[in-house]
Amino acid sequence: MESPVMPPVFQHQDDLQIRKYIDEGKKQMGLALPLIAVSILQYSLQVISVMFVGHLGELPLSSASMATSFASVTGFSVLLGMGSALETLCGQAYGAKQYHMLSIYTQRAILILLASSIGLALIWFYTNSILVTLHQDKDISAGAGEFNRWMIPGLFAFAILQCLTRFLQAQNIVVPMMITSGITALIHIFMCWFFVFRIRFGSKGAALANAISYWINVILLALCIKFSPTCSKYFKAFSREAFHDLLGYLRIAVPSALMICLEYWSFEMVVLLSGLLSNPKLETSVLSISLNTCWMVYTISVGIGGAISTRVSNELGAGRPQNARLAVRVASIFATSEGLIVVTMTILVRNIWGKLYSNEKEVIVYVAKIMPLLALSNFLDGFQCVLSGAARGCGWQKLCAVFNLGAYYVVGIPSAVVLAFVFHIGGMGLWIGIICGLSVQVLALVIVNLTTNWNDQVKIIPD
Repeated sequence: MESPVMPPVFQHQDDLQIRKYIDEGKKQMGLALPLIAVSILQYSLQVISVMFVGHLGELPLSSASMATSFASVTGFSVLLGMGSALETLCGQAYGAKQYHMLSIYTQRAILILLASSIGLALIWFYTNSILVTLHQDKDISAGAGEFNRWMIPGLFAFAILQCLTRFLQAQNIVVPMMITSGITALIHIFMCWFFVFRIRFGSKGAALANAISYWINVILLALCIKFSPTCSKYFKAFSREAFHDLLGYLRIAVPSALMICLEYWSFEMVVLLSGLLSNPKLETSVLSISLNTCWMVYTISVGIGGAISTRVSNELGAGRPQNARLAVRVASIFATSEGLIVVTMTILVRNIWGKLYSNEKEVIVYVAKIMPLLALSNFLDGFQCVLSGAARGCGWQKLCAVFNLGAYYVVGIPSAVVLAFVFHIGGMGLWIGIICGLSVQVLALVIVNLTTNWNDQVKIIPD
């Protein structure tokens, strides 16, 4: 019996659909690969600093880890979230060919983020007092407070950096960001060695190196925008329009910040809770290493999420909702493939990973024990990051903020507390709670993407 032959018209349609997936995949990879590099290189500044401090001893490692966690909770995540509003505004404006708005939105964001940094800097200044009030170890809190005070100048650079990167990302200009981030990371390694070991400035030297490196990155990127014909095409001189409709920007920026911060804060809260366990120095060190590892892997998903955010916002701005839906489907395939690779690699390096951060055998063994849990959380976190990127492209920040509130603060953190302190599973119990929260978040994002009418998502960016 002969096999049925597919009619030529259906075969042609299938070939056309496959071609669309391939073309979209090429566009996303062209954006995602440089953005992954940018994300890894920018985040590596904090990781490199913690690694250098880790070889000064267990207490400096705990202090620096607590400081970077506190800094992420109260500073970096807030600015990152507020800056991500530009992914919606600039991305859709570029798709709609309203190029004059790119510079206005970016300048407006810089003003708002710099003003916000003043208040955040005050929080960093009193890091020690806040941590002691939260019943953290006094020695660890003192070291963390000193670390964050030396890092305050870098907070303002970080604010500007978020705006400049989103400005270029919306235009699909990503290679200059990769180059400047790479140069900054190389300089940062030298500065950490110089300040920490050469002039024996200790953990303060690592914090100072962080601050200087962020400013170097801003200066290099600003020079690219100023003198590169491609980068400077839509960045005009400072305009008074940047002061107009600040509340309009905040209406998107605040939910954007909440969307990202509610997730970031729950992860960082795990480190703070670890300080209340029976062996706080060990638990804090291991959970901080775990978190640094998680964020390092997360940078890969951030690159893919940035690419899908740009593709979705550009297509919606151009009035092509079906192309936006296709972009989400392709990104989901990438996220699944990347997640499986990350799971495999995480498990394979579990016995040696702790040695990069510490010489203490107890720390190395504990890190190896918790790595399988990190593998699962990395997979889920990578998938939600991509779907969250699509949400930012659509302007769904308010909805996603509600999702994250329920996932992490109704399910995740309560589960972590019960497992760690009631069932006495310790740090591993805290991380299992986070996995519960991630599972709820992923489920909610999948449902909303599957039930979305993409034709209703097309928005017109106002002049």
